Amino acid sequence: MSPWDETSVGRSILGGLTYNALGASRSSTLLTDVDFLSQQTRTFIQMRTTLKVVDNSGAKKVMCIQALKGRKGARLGDIIVASVKEAHAGGKVKKGDVCRAVVVRAAMPRGRSDGSEIKFDDNAVVLINKQGEPIGTRVLGPVPHELRKKKHLKILSLAEKVA
Repeated sequence: MSPWDETSVGRSILGGLTYNALGASRSSTLLTDVDFLSQQTRTFIQMRTTLKVVDNSGAKKVMCIQALKGRKGARLGDIIVASVKEAHAGGKVKKGDVCRAVVVRAAMPRGRSDGSEIKFDDNAVVLINKQGEPIGTRVLGPVPHELRKKKHLKILSLAEKVA
C-alpha cells in the first residue's frame, strides 16, 4: 500500500490503530495512562536504571552509572558501573559505594542461536571487583548460560540455576 492511496491503516506512535481516509486521521482506541504504561517497550540497561542485586554482597539495589560496552546500553553479560542505593547493614558494600557489576537478568529480549528468545521479568546484577571476581559468595535465582561466552564462569558456578 502506498502513502498516496485514499485509505490506509497503520499504527500510531502510541500503539493504537489509526485509520486515514483522505488525510483525516482518527485513533480507533483512546489510550489511558494505564494502557500506555503497560505498552512500554523493554530497552537496554542505561544510565539511571535501577537494578536488583542477586548476590549476598550486602547491596539490595543499585543504579547504573555507565555501561562499559556499547553506546546504547548494557545487555545480558555486559559489565556496568553502578552506585549502591540500598544495602543491608553489615554487608561487604555500603550505600553510596561505586562498584562494577555484571548484568545477569535483563527484561529486554535476547535471541539465542537456536532461534529461541530469552527475557526475564526484572533487571538484576551481580557485583564484581576490578579483577572480575564476584564480591558475594552466592548467586540467587536463574542465570542465563550466555554468561559462559562472556567469560563469567565464576558467576555460573555460584548460581543456583542456569537457564
